Amino acid sequence: MRKLTAGLFMSVDGVVESPNLWQFDSFDEQLGAQMGAMMGSVQTAVLGRIGYEQWSDYWPSAPADDPFGAFINPIEKFVASRTLSGPLTWQNATLIDGDLSTFLTELKQTEGGDISVFSSISLVRQLLFGGLLDELTLMIHPVVAGSGQHLFEKTDATTRLELLRSNITSKGNAVLTYALRPTE
Repeated sequence: MRKLTAGLFMSVDGVVESPNLWQFDSFDEQLGAQMGAMMGSVQTAVLGRIGYEQWSDYWPSAPADDPFGAFINPIEKFVASRTLSGPLTWQNATLIDGDLSTFLTELKQTEGGDISVFSSISLVRQLLFGGLLDELTLMIHPVVAGSGQHLFEKTDATTRLELLRSNITSKGNAVLTYALRPTE
């Protein structure tokens, strides 16, 4: 069975939106190496509509030596959207047809490497609380962003997580990987 994972950059105050605005001075070699290792196991990407639209405008024409571009452009990509239609223009990108949970449950049963959710806070939330996300990695940067969207909302139910792995990088990034704690 394939794992469904997600990784988000997060500020100490819980902001996950637009990390490019606040993470730049704390991104270090160790964090890059851990991200490289995570990407090494991923063979399929899942994106939401907004993430797809933003990324498909940028990554196909990214510099050839960009390691993330070299990773994300050729891999299989599935897009969850209620508003996009027709064939998608980004290489190896396909719209998810039908129910997202059913689609991902069936995809997890196929052969291959990990499946990872990219660039969609709402999808990560939906899949975590729906019990489909096997691992959630939070890369917490030592910065208070002050404003921006948070992963979790005040109305979320109390949800127990289990810490699977943890690491602190040389610049103080806490890389924490969680799973839903099994019910007892």
